[in-house]
Amino acid sequence: MRRRAFGAAVGAALLILTTAPAQAHGGRAPRARVWVTTVDRAEQLHERAPVTFARGGSPETTITVDPGTRYQRMDGFGASLTDSAASVLHRLGPAARERAMRSLFDPREGIGVSFLRQPIGSSDFTATPAHYSYDDVPAGETDFALRHFSIEHDRAQILPLLRRARQLNPQLTIMGTPWSPPAWMKTSGSLIGGHLLDDPRIYDAYARYLVRYVQAYARAGVPIDYLTVQNEPQNRHDGGYPGAAVPVGQAAKVIEALGPMLRRASPRTRILGYDHNWATHPGDVATTPPGEDPETDYPYRLLDSPAGRWLAGTAYHCYSGDPSAQTALHEAYPDKGIWFTECSGSHGPNDTPEQIFRGTLTWHARTLAIGTTRNWAKSVVNWNIALDSTGGPHLGGCGTCTGLLTLQADGSVTRDAEYFTIGHLAKFVRPGAYRVASTSFGTTGWNGQIMDVAFRNPDGSTALIVHNENDDPRTFAVAVGGHSFEYTLPGGALATFTWPSGLAGDLDPVPLEGATATASPVGETPAAAVDGDGATRGSSGAPQEPGQFLQVDLGRIQRMRRVAIDSGGNTGDYARGWALSAGTDGAGWRLLARGVGAGQLTNVDLPPTRARYLRVTSTGSSPSWWSIADLRVYR
Repeated sequence: MRRRAFGAAVGAALLILTTAPAQAHGGRAPRARVWVTTVDRAEQLHERAPVTFARGGSPETTITVDPGTRYQRMDGFGASLTDSAASVLHRLGPAARERAMRSLFDPREGIGVSFLRQPIGSSDFTATPAHYSYDDVPAGETDFALRHFSIEHDRAQILPLLRRARQLNPQLTIMGTPWSPPAWMKTSGSLIGGHLLDDPRIYDAYARYLVRYVQAYARAGVPIDYLTVQNEPQNRHDGGYPGAAVPVGQAAKVIEALGPMLRRASPRTRILGYDHNWATHPGDVATTPPGEDPETDYPYRLLDSPAGRWLAGTAYHCYSGDPSAQTALHEAYPDKGIWFTECSGSHGPNDTPEQIFRGTLTWHARTLAIGTTRNWAKSVVNWNIALDSTGGPHLGGCGTCTGLLTLQADGSVTRDAEYFTIGHLAKFVRPGAYRVASTSFGTTGWNGQIMDVAFRNPDGSTALIVHNENDDPRTFAVAVGGHSFEYTLPGGALATFTWPSGLAGDLDPVPLEGATATASPVGETPAAAVDGDGATRGSSGAPQEPGQFLQVDLGRIQRMRRVAIDSGGNTGDYARGWALSAGTDGAGWRLLARGVGAGQLTNVDLPPTRARYLRVTSTGSSPSWWSIADLRVYR
């Protein structure tokens, strides 16, 4: 696998969204189907007229998709069917509940949610009057034999909904996560607060407790694919809901006990580590007890520990830091996976529904739908799949959280922004798809550009998710092989484009790890031209003049047949005239090609060429700066 990173009212009438693949183009021009969601709700996963690929390129900012360059394999996209969500769905009559479930899980009639992260016992989103685990005993008592273990609470509402979800989408992946061990295993003697007791018998009992959960759910018709040992193990705040501080050393001891048990009892179930934020929250650092290490490198320490061999990878949440932490961990442990497993929509007390929808759609589009997946996540999972109009029911914890669906006071069910951000992924990206290479120019921190991520489905079709970060409409192009199309998205909009197999180039990218770049004048960050990230750029820092150049050392002699000079998202800063030269020693140069700039992306096709050094020289003048966001080499 090549790994180089190329630098967003369900009522009586259910909206039917079909995703039958477009007809193979054969002798006809290939077409892409298009679905759009806009920030003003005028379009909500609305299928527009298809767009036709044409041969050749475009002068617009161009998303270049390479379906042959694969990255992580995707598990799915979804949320959590919490106790609260189950309670909300069970307030509906049977027919309305079925419509809501189909809108969530049916891949054809709904959005095809394909991943659920389920609390093991109680969380803050619990509809019961008191918190619970699956092994509750009177205060002061213990139950090392787990004689009181029971999932009876879940049989009334949660398990029937999970079984129906699996019927609607047989490819559904389910993950289990505890918010707290049973109270008798903890220093606090309560589900709220405290640590695990530091006792080998406790580690063994807790591991057996988790295995019993997996076995009980499997017998109930809901097999568990992934398991973590603690939700947010660094969260020491008493928010009135279950939680436990579980330092790396304790987590490792539980996992070392759990791994062999799980391998025997449920080989399909894999363990994930951490299950917390991209960066340790400042509040978690501040509440670290005196003398204890805040373990701000928690996921690294856990993977480095003896427990690391039992871990399939690491799970992340969104409440501190940013998705780049996932790539940093992937680069340190490339054989371990990354899963993104929780983020809740939220709002201020005085925000209008319009503000909530727009803000959630745009933040989740750039940060979760695209930001996490471009940073190696195999899943994108929101928090509650359904809540009521008060943001509940909940017992402690978040009072301003939102779900994918909301049960309104009048009994109607409406779709929130998270329904669409997850839907733009889950409906079109099948479990088993691979993320593939695509150039992207936006950032999770917002820079007003076009941002995207692309996937190749098991049937060979491609899904491209595009978000316009700008408040104004933006026009861009999509290029695959020798074909492209142009499209304009409204400000803030999220879109999914799909097209069938058959579009692919015959060139392979040359890996540029280790490549270096220099420029004259030095201008701004010439190294950004070879960092594989279209959101960064090397720039002249001055108006274009003949003789300015960018020089790239590929590190060794490479074979090449094309050089792509991509000026990215800053429209107009392409070279008005250019010359491409090559060399083997950085001193002697031979001219390969020259031309007049016509747009943001210039593909220079060459006869078979061998070179270590490339130099792109400006041969024209313009008051605009000259930028190269991404220089790519193909063979």
